[in-house]
Amino acid sequence: MSESRPPLPPFTAETSAQKARMAEDAWNSRDPARVALAYTTDSRWRNRSEFLQGRDAIQAFLTRKWTRELDYRLIKEVWAFHGNRIAVRFAYEWHDDSGSWFRSYGNENWEFDEHGLMRLRIASINDLPISEADRKYHWPLGRRPDDHPSLSELGL
Repeated sequence: MSESRPPLPPFTAETSAQKARMAEDAWNSRDPARVALAYTTDSRWRNRSEFLQGRDAIQAFLTRKWTRELDYRLIKEVWAFHGNRIAVRFAYEWHDDSGSWFRSYGNENWEFDEHGLMRLRIASINDLPISEADRKYHWPLGRRPDDHPSLSELGL
């Protein structure tokens, strides 16, 4: 039996928002093995200027990422959806090992297989240095609380 990760395509406004929140929650766990399970075994990625293929490469990438990007907190928001594709915008805050804070802004294009696993992820991301006082994400590490403002509500 093949793996399945509902909701399944074709996506609606409701199911695309659910898929984006599930992805946000997984990424906020900062658990590379958990996150990698949402992708097909041969999933292809472009993340900034890095090209990856397969769950093992994704897991290794995320392990490196969260070793460098400390106290990572992310918010995703659906931009558009159609059929088996979802486009999201996101922003996340993090600091490096010297204590310098950043807000990283980006867009992702996602394509899913019939089982709801992501087979293609294309991400474009820009980093903005911020002061600690300019941070907007102050929830405890882990899942963003349901009552926390969205990107749009934060003006991001």
